[in-house]
Amino acid sequence: MIAIDGLLILWVILIVAFVVLEAVTVQLVSIWFAIGCLAGVIANLCGATPVVQVVVVLAVSLVCLIATKPLLKKVIKKERMQPTNADRLIGKKAVVTSTVDNLHETGNVKIGDVEWNVRSADGSVIEAGCTVEIVKIKGAKLIVAQVKE
Repeated sequence: MIAIDGLLILWVILIVAFVVLEAVTVQLVSIWFAIGCLAGVIANLCGATPVVQVVVVLAVSLVCLIATKPLLKKVIKKERMQPTNADRLIGKKAVVTSTVDNLHETGNVKIGDVEWNVRSADGSVIEAGCTVEIVKIKGAKLIVAQVKE
């Protein structure tokens, strides 16, 4: 029969806590510790002393973290490199439909059928009717520079 002691209960509670934490976060933050605690449960059931159990938990957690780090770097790097369709707007020219004023947070251009909020790259006021070039995208706003005609 399996004797249930306080450390076994602690490892099980920690597994549940780490899995719940992992489930509610966007990034991987605690799965390694859940695996380590599972190793602690196994060590406990094999009759290991509390010190050995703690060492097993820490060692397995560390090995899992180190072993998966290169894989995670590749996955994260691929995710960050995903261009958006909006990136195709950079370098295009548009006509200002309402005055661009960064201080008053106003300014729009129309590209195709879509009205875009814009801000001036250098902070200058750009009047409606002027031609601008899109230099970058910041959030949902296009950053533009006035084209010298």
